[in-house]
Amino acid sequence: MTTTVRAYAAASATEPLKPTQIERRDVGPRDVRIDIAYAGICHSDIHTIRGEWGEQVYPLTVGHEIVGTVAEVGSEVTRYAVGDRVGVGCMVNSCRECENCLAGFEQYCLEGNIQTYAAVDRDGSITQGGYAQGIVVDEHFVLRVPESIPYDKAAPLLCAGITTYSPLRHWNVGPGSKVAIVGLGGLGHMGVKIAHALGAEVTVLSQSLRKKDDGLALGANHYYATSDRETFASLRNTFDVILNTVSAPLDLKQYLSLLKLDGTMVNVGAPPEPLPIQVFTLFANRRSFAGSSIGGIRETQEMLDFCAEHGIAPETELIEASAINEAYERVLASDVRYRFVIDAATI
Repeated sequence: MTTTVRAYAAASATEPLKPTQIERRDVGPRDVRIDIAYAGICHSDIHTIRGEWGEQVYPLTVGHEIVGTVAEVGSEVTRYAVGDRVGVGCMVNSCRECENCLAGFEQYCLEGNIQTYAAVDRDGSITQGGYAQGIVVDEHFVLRVPESIPYDKAAPLLCAGITTYSPLRHWNVGPGSKVAIVGLGGLGHMGVKIAHALGAEVTVLSQSLRKKDDGLALGANHYYATSDRETFASLRNTFDVILNTVSAPLDLKQYLSLLKLDGTMVNVGAPPEPLPIQVFTLFANRRSFAGSSIGGIRETQEMLDFCAEHGIAPETELIEASAINEAYERVLASDVRYRFVIDAATI
């Protein structure tokens, strides 16, 4: 059995998103039905809708930054009750039996986690995301949203927040660390806030100085333009960690040269094109080039609690659903400070 909810979906990779209705499964014993209040717009949504990361099944509703209120719980649900403030991030299921899942790393499930949208769900259907007025999710993949985080700003934490928090924690960023954040967009601005709260000395590396005042206000100690060739000469052998948040090709040799001994460049941006790397660049200073996905459920809850404790919330622009297609174009033009959030009541 299923129910229908209002949503926005694309009928193909080249068509705009339009109002529609999508199906949600009925609430099972361990399920939570959520009335969605807000949904963030992530660059991944655009890549997916437009088929840039592979062919998709349409019509498709995206959105994996979701907050809302519990409307119904299954008979075996123990973690949540009707009325709770909750969130859903980038995944809605995993095998929960492999060594990675059992260790709390569901995002690295050896069977492949089930993404919130554009994935094959346990019933064989294609998952549909949060640009909708409701969703049904297994309670294991539901997060509790602290009261102190503004409701309309909480949604981007479920992707942009955890995507930057997870690698910063994994590579032990803290007092004494020198961290560079590449790009000051939806991911980058959260990276700056979180790295600053962890006690690091934070540098933003951006194409220009256009957002310098913003970067410093968000918690950066330094801000450099990568279009200035002197930047790479003056910062050589400086950073313990470089967090690359941009979804565009970079000259990796230049950026890797900025790492000190045993430094690591971590890629969380996902450009469609391959990133060529010269291995000899890694030999110098025993540098590492790594990738990082989102966090597991335990770490995502840790991130939400950390943000609540430190007063961290994303910078957002609240829009009505009718402005989604315009917002996509503005994301591609870097014309957003720093995350669009859809008011689900307008869907």
